[in-house]
Amino acid sequence: MKRNRASRKKLRIFTILLLMLALIIGAYYVIKDHDSGQAPVKESPTITKPSSNNMVGSKNDQNKNLKKLVEEILALSKDGKVPNIPFVSGKTKWKEVNREWGKSDHISESAKGRYEEYKSHNSTIGFADQIVNDIRSYDSEIQKISLNEIKKTGGEPDTIRYYKDSTHDQMILVYHATTSTDLLWVLPVKTKQEPNPKVDHISLYTQLEKKPNQQENKTISEVISKMNLEDKIGQMILAGISGTTMDTNAKKLINQYHVGGIIFYKNNFETPEQTVRLVNQLKAENSSYLPLLLSIDQEGGRVTRLPGGLVNFPPNNQIGKVNDPEFSYKVGTLLGHELKEFGLNLNFAPVLDINSNPNNPVIGDRSFGNNSEIVSELGIQTMKGIQSQNVISTIKHFPGHGDTSVNSHLELPIVNKSLKELKELELIPFERAIDSGADVVMVAHILLPELDNTNPASMSKAVMTNLLRKQLSFTGVIITDDMTMGAITEHFDIGKAAVESVKAGSDIILVGHDYNNVVKITSSLKTAVENGEISEQRLNESIERIIQLKRKYSINDTKIENPNITEINHSINSLMNNYIH
Repeated sequence: MKRNRASRKKLRIFTILLLMLALIIGAYYVIKDHDSGQAPVKESPTITKPSSNNMVGSKNDQNKNLKKLVEEILALSKDGKVPNIPFVSGKTKWKEVNREWGKSDHISESAKGRYEEYKSHNSTIGFADQIVNDIRSYDSEIQKISLNEIKKTGGEPDTIRYYKDSTHDQMILVYHATTSTDLLWVLPVKTKQEPNPKVDHISLYTQLEKKPNQQENKTISEVISKMNLEDKIGQMILAGISGTTMDTNAKKLINQYHVGGIIFYKNNFETPEQTVRLVNQLKAENSSYLPLLLSIDQEGGRVTRLPGGLVNFPPNNQIGKVNDPEFSYKVGTLLGHELKEFGLNLNFAPVLDINSNPNNPVIGDRSFGNNSEIVSELGIQTMKGIQSQNVISTIKHFPGHGDTSVNSHLELPIVNKSLKELKELELIPFERAIDSGADVVMVAHILLPELDNTNPASMSKAVMTNLLRKQLSFTGVIITDDMTMGAITEHFDIGKAAVESVKAGSDIILVGHDYNNVVKITSSLKTAVENGEISEQRLNESIERIIQLKRKYSINDTKIENPNITEINHSINSLMNNYIH
C-alpha cells in the first residue's frame, strides 16, 4: 500500500517536470521568433480587377507611348538613325560596328550587300562597301506598333511594296526620310481576320553613292584616247543574242567585239530567274572600258518582252482614249520599274508616231492616237515616267511611221511628204519630246523622197544630221531601228548600210539578229575608217555622246537579284483599277 502511494507520488512529480520542460522549450522558441524579426504569416489578399476607368487610362497611356515611339522613329530616320541602335545608316563603318557590338551571330551575302545579325540587340545590320546602309530593328516595343498607328502618326506612305515567298507575305510602307534614305515599315499583309497588323520590323535603308570606277574618274576625252578602233566601233553596236543562255557567240560579242550593249527579245527570256541569271552573266563577262546598255522593247499592249506573268498594260491607243497625263506618267514609271527589276537600263519606248493612216500594219494601237496634241503630251509623260526610274527612254520612230501602209520588217515603206507637211503633223511629238529632255531617238527605215530619194531615214544625212541635229537641235544619241529588218536587207548590203548610216549621223547601229551580221558590220566600219571613208573624229563624236548617256544614268554592271513579280503586278493592278473601267 505504502509502495503504491510512493509510486503515484513519483509519477506526479515526473509529469510536472515534463510539463515544466515543455513550457520552458515553448517559451524559448517564442522569444527566438520574436527576436528574429519575422512577421507573422498573413492570409493572402484577394486580387481585385482594376476598375474600367483604370483600364481606359492604361490603354490611353499605351497609345500615347506608341505614338511617341512612331514620332521618334520618323524623326531619327531623317538623321539616319533607329531607336536604341548607335549607328548611322550611310555613315558608320563596319569596323565601328564590330568594335561596339563584337562579332555577329550570323552573316548572309546577297547581290545588295552583306547582312550581319545581332540577336542580343534584336537587329540586323546591312553593309555595302564596308559602310552601314541598312539598319533593321526587331525591337519588341516597335513590334507593338500597328498599321493604323503608323499611318495615323506618319501619314500615308510614299510607296507601298509587297514581298511574298514560301514563308512571308508582307507589305512594306516606304517613307522617304531623305533623298537617299528610306524608312521601311515591314508588316504582314492585312487580311479580313487581321485588318490592322502589327510591325514585324523596321528597316532604314540608304542608297550609297556609287564609287566611281577608274574610267569614271577620267574625263570623257581621256577615256576615248585610251580606246582603240575596235573598242570604238564596238560601242556603236547594240547586238542581239540567240537563245536563253550565254553561248560562245554572246561571249565573243562582249569580249572580242566589245559591243556597247545588248537587245533582248521575247525568245531570250523564259522565267524571271533565268532572265536575271543571263543578265548577270553578260554583265560579269563585260571587261570593256564601259558598262553595257541592256535594252528591250517594253511598250505595253502587244509589244512586251519580259517574262514571269507580268500584268500587261493596255495598248497606247487605249491610254490615248483615257487621255490623262498623270496616268501616262505612272504607266511610264511602272514600265521603267519593270526594266530596273530585271537589271535592264534602256527601253525602246514610247512610240511617238501619230496613227494618221488607219491601214498602218506596224503602228496601229501602238500609237496614242491620230491627234498630235494627245500623242505629244501622253508620249512625253510616259518618257518622263520611264526616266524617273533611272532607265533610259527612247522616242521612236523618227521622223514618224504613222502614215505608212507597208511593214518595214518586211519591206521599205515610202512616205511622200514634204518637210513642211512633216512639221505640221509627224514631227510635232518628236520636237516637243526633244525640248522636254529626250535622251535617245530611234530613226525609222522609211524612205522620204522629198527629203532624200536614195536612202531611208536610218541612212540619210538629210534626216539625221540636217533635220534631227540641226533643225530640231537634238544633242543626244541617235540609234537606228534594227538593221536586220527587211526594209534594209532586201535593198542594201548590211555592211554598207551601216557605213552609210554612220556617215549620215547615227551613233548606234542596232543589229537585232544573227551574230554574223555583227561581224560583217564591224568589219565594214573598220575598213571604212582605215580607207578614210569615215574619220576617226566622226566615231569620237558618237562615243562621246554614248559615254555621256551611260554616265548620266549611272549605268553599271552590278549584279541584280530576282524581281518581285507580286509587287510589280500589285502596283500595275492598283493603277489600272484607278484609271481603266
